[in-house]
Amino acid sequence: MTALPLAPSPARRETLARRIRLLVAATITYNVMEAIVAITAGTLASSTALIGFGLDSVIEVSSAAAVAWQFSAADHAVREAREQRTLRIIAVSFFALAIYVAVESVRTLADTGQADSSMPGIALAALSLLVMPFLSAAQRRAGREMGSASAVADSKQTLLCTYLSAVLLIGLVLNATLGWSWADPAAALVIAAIAVKEGRDAWQGKGCCTTPAHVAAPAGADEGACGCRPGGDCCS
Repeated sequence: MTALPLAPSPARRETLARRIRLLVAATITYNVMEAIVAITAGTLASSTALIGFGLDSVIEVSSAAAVAWQFSAADHAVREAREQRTLRIIAVSFFALAIYVAVESVRTLADTGQADSSMPGIALAALSLLVMPFLSAAQRRAGREMGSASAVADSKQTLLCTYLSAVLLIGLVLNATLGWSWADPAAALVIAAIAVKEGRDAWQGKGCCTTPAHVAAPAGADEGACGCRPGGDCCS
């Protein structure tokens, strides 16, 4: 019989919880600044894509704030009790993001107006491509080791921002160089579809093994809050 890894010790759990709190705080801080810059630059350039990117940052703040609320509890049992509610908030954030991106993409494709080029927007998108993958990967590692579905789900929200940053950057560059204003909203529709999937997974608690799943589960036990079943696709 293959030995299963043990759950983190209480001391290790507290270390991981502090790490997640710091990463969430960094994510919130960056997204607030990102929203201010993107909305301002988008308004000046009449760019729906940039304004939408800024509003996406606001939605991401709500997701990260939910995780910050969960991990603000000093007691591990309280954090576990808040897990399901936090997952619901993150799932709704994904759905809200998907709806907004889809609606704005369709509106942009149907709009005959042309947005001006925006160097601040290009610089912001490039910076986000550097910052967001780091924050997402670090939080995902900590969340998986701790067994927190909410931390992993929020890291996917941050990763989705990376995809949006890439889409925005490509769209802004193509608009500035070739006048292809349709490139950004067309690709953003794909991002909206991804957001729906991630929202569904977060609502169902998929994507991470809970801490109890790291040890042998009692016979007949139900699947955990993370949606992990024996032999299932845990920690994907």
